[in-house]
Amino acid sequence: MDIQEKVTICGKFAGEKKAKNVIIMELTGLTDITDYFVITSGTSERHVRTITEHIETCMKKLGIRPYSIEGYNEGRWVILDFQNVVVHVFLESLRELYDLESLWIEAKTYRLENR
Repeated sequence: MDIQEKVTICGKFAGEKKAKNVIIMELTGLTDITDYFVITSGTSERHVRTITEHIETCMKKLGIRPYSIEGYNEGRWVILDFQNVVVHVFLESLRELYDLESLWIEAKTYRLENR
């Protein structure tokens, strides 16, 4: 699976659990941290964990395991690190507070429509 497929499928899996406002940010050349962010949010801590679990489970079925997962127990801001793709699943209020989209304003940004 190439990186474009990987980032798109992460966003798709988030959308399958009714994640809000799924954004893909291309960070290639802007940072050494990763090539892409997928940023999305849930309406409650349980929703954030459900989105996270679904992404992790579906990616594992494709043979892709996260390097690390941070923040799952709290369910407020969970980070799934797939190395060249990092998924941020926020509680809506924290997403507004940290506003990663504005921190990386120079990144190319794509919005995935929830279906």
